Amino acid sequence: MSRTALRQSPSWIGSVATGCVYFVAASLALMLSRFEGGLAFIWGANAFLMAELLTSRTAHWPRAIIACGIASAIATACFGMGPLAALPMAAINIVESLIVAVLCRWFVADRMVTGSIRPLIVFIVALCGVANMVSGVAAALVASALTPVSFGHSFVQWYTGHVLGGLTCAPILIMAFQGEFRRWMDEASTRTKLEAVLLLGLFALTTVHVFFWARYPLLFAPLLPLVLIAFRVGHMGSAAAIILLAAIGGSATMAGVGPLTWVPGSTGDRIQFFQFYLALSFLLCMPAAVELAARKRLFLMLQQSEARYRAMAEYSGDVVLHISLDGTIQYASPSATEQIGCAPDLLVGQAVANLVDPHDRATVIATHRLALEQPGAVHKVEFRPLVSTDGLEWCEMVNRAMIDERGLPSGVVSMIRDMSRHKARQRALQQVAARDSLTGADSRRAFLDKLDREIERVAIGARSSLLLIDIDHFKAVNDRYGHGAGDRVLSAFVERLRPGLRAGDSIGRLGGEEFAILLLDSDVDRASMLCERLRAILTEPITVGASLAIGVTFSAGLVELDGASDRSAMLEAADKALYRAKHSGRNCLRLAA
Repeated sequence: MSRTALRQSPSWIGSVATGCVYFVAASLALMLSRFEGGLAFIWGANAFLMAELLTSRTAHWPRAIIACGIASAIATACFGMGPLAALPMAAINIVESLIVAVLCRWFVADRMVTGSIRPLIVFIVALCGVANMVSGVAAALVASALTPVSFGHSFVQWYTGHVLGGLTCAPILIMAFQGEFRRWMDEASTRTKLEAVLLLGLFALTTVHVFFWARYPLLFAPLLPLVLIAFRVGHMGSAAAIILLAAIGGSATMAGVGPLTWVPGSTGDRIQFFQFYLALSFLLCMPAAVELAARKRLFLMLQQSEARYRAMAEYSGDVVLHISLDGTIQYASPSATEQIGCAPDLLVGQAVANLVDPHDRATVIATHRLALEQPGAVHKVEFRPLVSTDGLEWCEMVNRAMIDERGLPSGVVSMIRDMSRHKARQRALQQVAARDSLTGADSRRAFLDKLDREIERVAIGARSSLLLIDIDHFKAVNDRYGHGAGDRVLSAFVERLRPGLRAGDSIGRLGGEEFAILLLDSDVDRASMLCERLRAILTEPITVGASLAIGVTFSAGLVELDGASDRSAMLEAADKALYRAKHSGRNCLRLAA
């Protein structure tokens, strides 16, 4: 729900108008409802100030508070308990309104008091539980000191008058200030407006009959059309009905006619009873109407979301699936026909695991369960489809859980896209990264990965060896013939050695003129024989140009792999053997100690 835009701060003229309205409301309440000479039994002026504060920016608050404080002091001095009570009662009225406004702003994030149930409850608790407990005690102290009315009776008069007046008037005024009545008039259809007029007319007629014509106290009778208005028209209609009830019922009670004449006691007691009845009527219809309005907005949002989702699902190139908690497909988008070669109707009712190659099913099922365990997160998994169509070899599935009204996962929405081209590019890049660009031998990283895997194999019983070789006096080749000739020597060196290796053996360039050969299933003796064979292959000079041939030899260090040692230890042992070979006259093989 979007945050309600607050009204701009008015000019000083607007603040004066606010004070005038407050003065009129306060003066009328004091003149008409001070039945016992103490506090007023009816008080709606603070509801006006609360509505003013809750619908305007805080920058406007000082002007409104000053204007209404002055108006309250003048009204109390002229029509209330006199000049001595003017300033204290003005301060108490301001404090009551401020407490409600501050608490509502603090706890209601979207600044709406009438938009949903929670903000309305916050307003009711702030008004009834905090603001009027504090202000009621202060007002009762002032009234009991300046009038014959006791502290307890003064507190009851204040509390009932201010609470019931605030409950009844403030939400209606807030809706008016926020322009909700105007928006309803602009947005409602003619049929809805006509229905609202007829229902409000029926309600007004019923209320007039109950308060002016009926021979018996039928106070329950207006509640029936009131509930109907709440359901059919919403909180706008409920607010209008409460205004009608207050005007008709209040006039009758003040005039001494109607069902409340059956209530024993003074006119003040009857007015208090009527306000209680009015507040109960408000609490009967307004929360229900607000909840229905919130559900209507939610329904419209869901309709719009469903329309957007349906458009994306039906026209997207990706396959969209609804998957139940147990992994059964409940919906498949039309793109399933093109992407995975199966009509959507045939997929519904099948387990989603049936689309996946058996080698990848466990991973896909685990990702589905993880999405249900972590509903707020997105989970991705790559898999091979069971049936490959039109080059579809790899797919990516993006999963996110759906949540029900209790906040529990009700299923998973999955999007499946073709990852075959991406995988092909990835494999091509891996192949490029695995080869030395100059010689075609394994790159250092690729060779070391092979070495790690072979050490793991040796740990379970295999026997293999690592041969570390270095071209003798290669720096002299570069210095004498140039780096171009040196590069051709390196490339030809690998080409010359490769035919002498077996199918499972690997040669890798570790850097510069240093190479390594992984000899699978070879102990030291067999590896030594192979090394000598490679040395014999290099007896003929390497041709690097039309008339240039360069003789090449190499020094070598050999170590048999140990499954209990790591890669670093094996390389270090072979490197030490190579070092001894270089210092033994080169062009020879030395075994690791």
